[in-house]
Amino acid sequence: MTGLTTVLPFLRGAVLGLKQGVLQRHILPDSLHVVQASFACSRVQSLSLRACSSSNSSGACTLYTEASPRVDWLASRTQIRSYASSADAMSATISSSKVQVLKELEQALGSPLDTQPQTPQPKPLVIVISGPSGVGKDAVIKRLQEIRSEIHFVVTATTRPKRPGEEEGVDYYFVSKPEFLDLIARNELIEHALVYGDYKGVPKKQVREFMSAGHDVLLRVDIQGAATIKKLLGQDAVFIFLVAESERALVERLVERKTESIDKLVIRVATAREEVKHITDFDYVVVNADGQLERTVSHLCSIIDAEKARVQQRYAQL
Repeated sequence: MTGLTTVLPFLRGAVLGLKQGVLQRHILPDSLHVVQASFACSRVQSLSLRACSSSNSSGACTLYTEASPRVDWLASRTQIRSYASSADAMSATISSSKVQVLKELEQALGSPLDTQPQTPQPKPLVIVISGPSGVGKDAVIKRLQEIRSEIHFVVTATTRPKRPGEEEGVDYYFVSKPEFLDLIARNELIEHALVYGDYKGVPKKQVREFMSAGHDVLLRVDIQGAATIKKLLGQDAVFIFLVAESERALVERLVERKTESIDKLVIRVATAREEVKHITDFDYVVVNADGQLERTVSHLCSIIDAEKARVQQRYAQL
């Protein structure tokens, strides 16, 4: 039977709930018993205490009290503090008990409990997104930037003419062919390729600066560019391939652009057919269905979050 001297300290504050008809529960110091006090009447009439050893696997022990004039005597013997409510008393009791248990654990272990995160600090990622022309890479990346502003989009340098609505330094860095060839000569591009008669390349400087500041970097490249980066970084970068829901859906988007002649469309479709064959060179494939932009971006966010949770994280060094 649990001694009265063991139970009494846990009645602190509980006595104040005698007139409120509340059910209170307190944890004993040995954490093996639970003292339960049930008060059902609003006036103090009599007092009786009964404690028992636990007789079941839960280790529960019930303390029954009946309100009585002896409450004042009990309060004086146990030096009950005045709490604003019985809930405060219960919370303080549990908190005090927890602190004591933690101190005893640290003493037994011989060292303080570590409060540092147990997961490694996530490393900045190099995220490479590619896919056939017309699949919607630009729209997907723009929306991803709005949701994940901490990701830096590496702006590609290109020699092609600026399209309506495109901004310098936002969509591309538009440079002349002599300027682009100078970047190649100075080895200032991660990768570059000649696509449909125009040069495109990824400047190294941006990637280094933002990764050193702890930012993930996002690269939008064509299939040739992705293959080049794959050779350079291998498994240290995340490669994601965007596709339309079908070939016909992709062609319809190209036609809706109204920026290509029939001859150029034939070339683009033929090129797209070859590009899709390289899906197996990527880590992930995401379908960007028409009218499902939010779903597409949600999938990309899930991929990034999963990569951040890897035990062996990727880390690209340039």
